[in-house]
Amino acid sequence: MTRKRLLISKEEIARRVAELGARITQDYAGRDVVLVGVLKGVFIFMADLVRALPFPVEVDFVRLASYGQGTESSGEVHITKDVETPLKDRDVLIVEDIVDAGLTLDFLRRHLASHHPRSVKICCFIDKRERRQVAVPLDYVGFVVEKGFLVGYGLDCGEHDRTWPEVFAIED
Repeated sequence: MTRKRLLISKEEIARRVAELGARITQDYAGRDVVLVGVLKGVFIFMADLVRALPFPVEVDFVRLASYGQGTESSGEVHITKDVETPLKDRDVLIVEDIVDAGLTLDFLRRHLASHHPRSVKICCFIDKRERRQVAVPLDYVGFVVEKGFLVGYGLDCGEHDRTWPEVFAIED
């Protein structure tokens, strides 16, 4: 039987999102910012993060697929939904739910750089280092989790469990 253990409470999440919003506001206020979220898992975090920013931003999304067998990525990333917003000479902040191996995020960072933005930075909700294969520069990090399978607050298991307001570690 699978058990879940509370890892990050909704109060901790709210506090950390507010802190990230304050840091991003300090760094980007008055600039032409586009937040690019990575679907699907990021939508809850990104909605809360945008509400924590007291200045106007433009929002766009990408959807990426990494084809492999089972739970392992092949390292080959495909764009299934690209940005629609012009990025040239704008500040881009990639918003991701969880950074694991780093392969997909590294691909996305390089892809968005090809649009010639002024800058590209990364904000992630969870930096999970257990299976990191590619070092990606994470400019804003909500929480660091060394390992484990996580669900809730946008993170899913087979399209289930993402609507929980907290983050849980799944244990066997």
